[in-house]
Amino acid sequence: MIYQNDINSQRLLPNFDQSLIWPAILLLSLGLVMVYSASISIAEAGRGTNGYPAYFLIRHGAYLAAGLFAGLIAFQVPLRLWQKYSLHLFLLGMALLLLVLIPGIGREVNGSRRWISLVIVNFQPSEFMKLFVVLYAANYTVRKAAYLGSFRKGLFPMLIVMLMAGSLLLLEPDLGAFVVITAILMAILFLGGMDLKLFAKLTGFLLICLLMLIWIEPYRLQRFFGFMDPWDDPYGKGYQLSHALIAFGRGEWLGVGLGGSVEKLFYLPEAHTDFLLAVIAEELGFLGVMTVAALFAWLVIRAFVIGRRAAMRERHFNALVAQGIGIWLGVQAFINMGVNMGVLPTKGLTLPLMSFGGSSIVASCVALAVLLRVDWENRQLMKGYAV
Repeated sequence: MIYQNDINSQRLLPNFDQSLIWPAILLLSLGLVMVYSASISIAEAGRGTNGYPAYFLIRHGAYLAAGLFAGLIAFQVPLRLWQKYSLHLFLLGMALLLLVLIPGIGREVNGSRRWISLVIVNFQPSEFMKLFVVLYAANYTVRKAAYLGSFRKGLFPMLIVMLMAGSLLLLEPDLGAFVVITAILMAILFLGGMDLKLFAKLTGFLLICLLMLIWIEPYRLQRFFGFMDPWDDPYGKGYQLSHALIAFGRGEWLGVGLGGSVEKLFYLPEAHTDFLLAVIAEELGFLGVMTVAALFAWLVIRAFVIGRRAAMRERHFNALVAQGIGIWLGVQAFINMGVNMGVLPTKGLTLPLMSFGGSSIVASCVALAVLLRVDWENRQLMKGYAV
């Protein structure tokens, strides 16, 4: 009788993790409001916007609708199918990264060739590659679990794959996406049981490679020097960071009020994309920034909790996918926030779920839908249903 009551109580569990859904909705909603606030002046004066103030708001709203629709479809796909076709998706991502580099197909913006023009929107393959890497790395780690202590059998094949994907990203160039994807791969391998000594050695090797990539490219080196002392050349290499810091300083504790930012008035470059957090800091203050940081932290925590529950049920692919998505969103948000605050060198990475950009929004929504699917399958198993 007690056992039957336990079964019935388990079946009354909600189907979704509400503590994951609501923070995501808050981030998406706040992002919509802040993109509108940050882009009004740019839209009024920009080319191709016809001087319409709500130009970026409408487009961002359309991206959100597309992201939610894509997420709804992705949620219907069982994790066993994501695992089955993870290699196919990864190869698709590699092909798209290669297409970006072909003149006439890839579109160049601000010296970088990262987009494929789809007439009305630009498609950025590197955003979806992050999800494909999560799926592929999780599947690889599960299949090669017995060999993760061996460099030749376990890590060398993944290192080759990492170098191939990284080379395509660096040719765009997109060092930020390369760093995020490398972090995802390394974290999933570590969580999957990679030997600690090998992990430490590989991490050291990758850090040396990162420093070399910064050193050999003059523009990256200039950005690094600008990060070290933005006030040494505030109208040159330190321009972006100096204005971001001014925005943070003006915001103080509670901000100057929604819509009251001065830095978004053509002082702060990319105010509605890479430096959206600086506008949030100026208009909503320390409280607004900490709210955003806390919401992202909570998403990462929930992703790891969901992953742990899947691992307890011996669904190791599901567990690594959930944790990989949490790492992706957490690392990218951390880098973007660090850049805005002057803690990290300037890099062209958007703030997930918030910054303007169709590919980023859609990819993030699909990733969250996959994460919700992992949680849903966990709950179905707890209720005694087969998944």
